[in-house]
Amino acid sequence: MLDMATMFMYTIPVGETQDPPTPGYLVWRLANKWRVAVDRDLAPLGLTHAQYVLMASLYGMALAGQRPSQRELADHTGLEALYVSKLARALEAGGLITRTRDRQDTRTVRLELTDRGREAVRPAIAAVQVLLDRLLDPLGGRADPRTAAFIRDLTLLLNGPI
Repeated sequence: MLDMATMFMYTIPVGETQDPPTPGYLVWRLANKWRVAVDRDLAPLGLTHAQYVLMASLYGMALAGQRPSQRELADHTGLEALYVSKLARALEAGGLITRTRDRQDTRTVRLELTDRGREAVRPAIAAVQVLLDRLLDPLGGRADPRTAAFIRDLTLLLNGPI
């Protein structure tokens, strides 16, 4: 019997032909391909993909005047709240973010980039933008209508029920 990962990875031959890959398999492969590419490009900057997602999100939210809680950042990034907490503690230990208790609700922990964190995330954002241009090149680049349609379709799927 095949386990779930194996079922995602392989299609079952039918007669002389093979079934086309499932959407789940293709999304899984694409997500892994992009994650590996981001990890590789961020390694020289000393960041992992997950750390980048947290820090770049904090950077963008700060530009919008927000100082999110760990829960709000988890919801924004799609990362598990427990994982965000673990990442935040590690980034705080590295001097890249601060974690402070909310004055109105002491159960809530607010996150903010430090000056050092902002200095670290800016080149990472630039590196990921260059990578994104390379990854989207087969669709014609970021400005191509196919990329816009791809983004719409992915957003529709992400916002749909599980």
